[in-house]
Amino acid sequence: MRDRETDCNPVLMGAPPRNRKQLLVKSFWIVIWFFYLAGPVGNLVEGDMSPAHEVLGWSGLLTFVVLYFALVFRRMAHRPAPDRVARTVVACITALAIVMSLVLGPNWLVLFTFVGVAVGVTEPLRVSRWTIPALTALLLLIGSRYPDVRAYLFGYAIPCLLAGFSMTGVQYLIRTTQELRAAREEVARLAANEERLRLARDLHDLLGHSLSLITLKSELAGRMLPGTPEAAAQQVADIERVSRQALVDVREAVTGYRRPRLAVELAGVRAALRTAAIRADIDPALEREHRGLTAEGEGALAWALREAVTNVVRHSGADRCELLLTEEWEADERRYLCLSVIDDGAGPPRGGGHDGNGLSGLRERLALADGRLETGTARRGGGFALRAYVPLGTPPLTGTAAHGTDHSPATDPAPSGA
Repeated sequence: MRDRETDCNPVLMGAPPRNRKQLLVKSFWIVIWFFYLAGPVGNLVEGDMSPAHEVLGWSGLLTFVVLYFALVFRRMAHRPAPDRVARTVVACITALAIVMSLVLGPNWLVLFTFVGVAVGVTEPLRVSRWTIPALTALLLLIGSRYPDVRAYLFGYAIPCLLAGFSMTGVQYLIRTTQELRAAREEVARLAANEERLRLARDLHDLLGHSLSLITLKSELAGRMLPGTPEAAAQQVADIERVSRQALVDVREAVTGYRRPRLAVELAGVRAALRTAAIRADIDPALEREHRGLTAEGEGALAWALREAVTNVVRHSGADRCELLLTEEWEADERRYLCLSVIDDGAGPPRGGGHDGNGLSGLRERLALADGRLETGTARRGGGFALRAYVPLGTPPLTGTAAHGTDHSPATDPAPSGA
């Protein structure tokens, strides 16, 4: 799950880059901040400084950028520096920002914005909530020394304040996302462990008694064998009968484990459609239980749901997929549950043609459950429509009455002249 999500979201929050594309995208969001350095770089390129100031400017700017990159990239790669090292680096770039702003002019005040970002990235809220305003106050204090920028000094201060607190919020969101992802993984592990425990309990209940009985009868047959072979043969026959019954029980249990359920498949369908950026309109009836639906019928519908949505994702090119579950009466007085999967994609292949392996296998599964499969062009939008039918058991009396009133046209006798 995590790999699929990461591949579909190159800038997945809270996860390190796993390929070159993700690294480039995350790097872009860091490098874009360096457009703020246009002022200091332009100040150096103009050549109006003394040689000593130029040396200070280029060496200080290069050191500042290297330290900032090292600090932020290590954090992005989820290999953060130890707290003491990170705070030392933040102190160094703060000192560089102060010195170069005092010595080289007001254009260098933008360095405080990067310091604010570094503080927001590396420090918890209890520290950054006073450190970032202190940095902003220091920026205003230094900037007030330059009469030329006093009128728009807040143009330097507001980005420093906002960038710092924005990164604090982003870091909090990243930590929350990581905790949520860890919680989801823990829930999955607990669910798998619970399923193993359930399997162990079922196997014990199914085989414990049978195997104990087989053991006892085997010991009894061994004792009877020399003196009373007829009684020993009877015990062996009982062993065969018990072992055959145990084999039947195990096969039924395994069939139950392998049979898909609509609720489970629906959760996978939601994730698949969301990943493929296909809008899903899901009937709430899919999440309810239906009286009269057998285990075989539910399994067949679950397979139909899986196969239909797989085809929508892979072949349809659709933007929208509608999932419906309705009860329908047929002319043979039987009640059916109909699963409809309708998309607005390319529709059926031109010229018709045979079903693929997936639909052919689905027809066979539905036939085993006494159901059927219908496919064709959707009534609206020209997409593809798949309908899978399975029979329901005997309806309750109220349902029968409703059938007699609501669906009377389906049971009208034919005219006598027909």
